[in-house]
Amino acid sequence: MKRMLSGIKPTGRVTLGNYIGAIKPFVSYQDEYEMIVFVANLHSMTVYQEPKDLRKNTKDLIALYLAAGLDPQKVTLFLQSDVLEHAQLGWYLGCMVSMGELSRMTQYKDKASKIGKNESIGAGIFNYPSLMNADILMYDPDYVPVGEDQKQHCELARDIAERFNNRYSETFKLPEPIVPKVGGRIMDLQDPTKKMSKSDETGKGCIYILDDINVSKKKIMSAVTDSDNKIIYDVKNKPGISNLLTIYSILSEKSIPELEKQYENSGYGTFKKDLAEVVGQELQKIHDRYQEIIQGDYIDTVLNEGAQTARRIARKKLAKVERKMGITIKK
Repeated sequence: MKRMLSGIKPTGRVTLGNYIGAIKPFVSYQDEYEMIVFVANLHSMTVYQEPKDLRKNTKDLIALYLAAGLDPQKVTLFLQSDVLEHAQLGWYLGCMVSMGELSRMTQYKDKASKIGKNESIGAGIFNYPSLMNADILMYDPDYVPVGEDQKQHCELARDIAERFNNRYSETFKLPEPIVPKVGGRIMDLQDPTKKMSKSDETGKGCIYILDDINVSKKKIMSAVTDSDNKIIYDVKNKPGISNLLTIYSILSEKSIPELEKQYENSGYGTFKKDLAEVVGQELQKIHDRYQEIIQGDYIDTVLNEGAQTARRIARKKLAKVERKMGITIKK
């Protein structure tokens, strides 16, 4: 089987966008690929995290992965911090990245463009791509699923892998990014020109997976659309309804053309009401399973087993890197 790798940060509560764009696709991928999925808790350190919130968010994220259908018998699931080789390889690869390359990365550029006169940017935000390169290249994945706005992370990893291979001989596989055709970027329900985000200040445009089901339904009903009242997929002219069609399509497993046909003689009210029910049913299944998983020591067992598997792969790769770089005196 081809290998696929992905990670998600445990910062903030998990949103419907996270679920549709990342978690749900993994459930379908696990039967087709050898899946390695990690919780990127080291990356969450680029900004301050309240310890108790980070612990809860991390546990919730893992429970939601499992509640959504990830099978630990098929997927290697672990905490990034439990595999120390990530940080070590991150240092080695960081020494091969230029400051120019790092300064062109989206997260740093966004932060730099918004910084105030008396503020500063943490070194972690500037250097995090080096750790991300290690996260990816450590496991020689064939594919890395990414959103359209995250392709540059995989592209930088490919550049660094090629640079290392040219300098020290063939060592790393060059991964290919996979961008989902539908659902890779779920937009804010109140401002469909921006991505649904955990950091949404009002919370009105963002559905959180563990929120009360009725609250989530109400957010669908109050989602911004337009005055046209025609249910047509047109991101440029109808971003609100296009976003809702995307959500509906992913959760119902109906194509967008099917939905357009189904609602060609209906208004937005009927469409939203039906979508709210679809969202509610999907979330209810996750809630029920989540409540079972969050109890007891099942999560600890899954993480321990996942970390053991990941360490075996990581140690072998790191030893190979160190031999080639001359870090170790053994040939």
